[in-house]
Amino acid sequence: MSIGELNAFLEREFPEIGWMGIEIRRVDRRSITLGMPAQPRNLRPGGTISGPAMMSLVDLGMYLLVLAQIGPVPLAVTTNLNIDFLRKPPPGDLRAEGELLKLGRRIAVGDFRIYGAEGDEPVARASLTYSIPPDRA
Repeated sequence: MSIGELNAFLEREFPEIGWMGIEIRRVDRRSITLGMPAQPRNLRPGGTISGPAMMSLVDLGMYLLVLAQIGPVPLAVTTNLNIDFLRKPPPGDLRAEGELLKLGRRIAVGDFRIYGAEGDEPVARASLTYSIPPDRA
């Protein structure tokens, strides 16, 4: 699926996530880059971006990366998400870069790195596994 097809799918199947403002910047056979704009609702006390906001970014990123390969399969679901918070990201936009490590008939595995406003070093890294339904419908 292309960026346009992925955006249309999300608008149709998951309009409730539009508030996140996540932008698909690039997608290909093995990788994806997403951006998430800074929003006050994503901040936690202490002026840093919340863990749930970062987890949402990588979870959606993996979902989109898998769909870009297999087509519009709404019932592909997260079976595992491990995240390491490496450093405190300052308030600001986030960039997530993901790579598909394995795409099988029933399972997909990927790795993501999240970069903060400075963008030089990752602020978090995540490993995700997705289950793909056998009928892909």
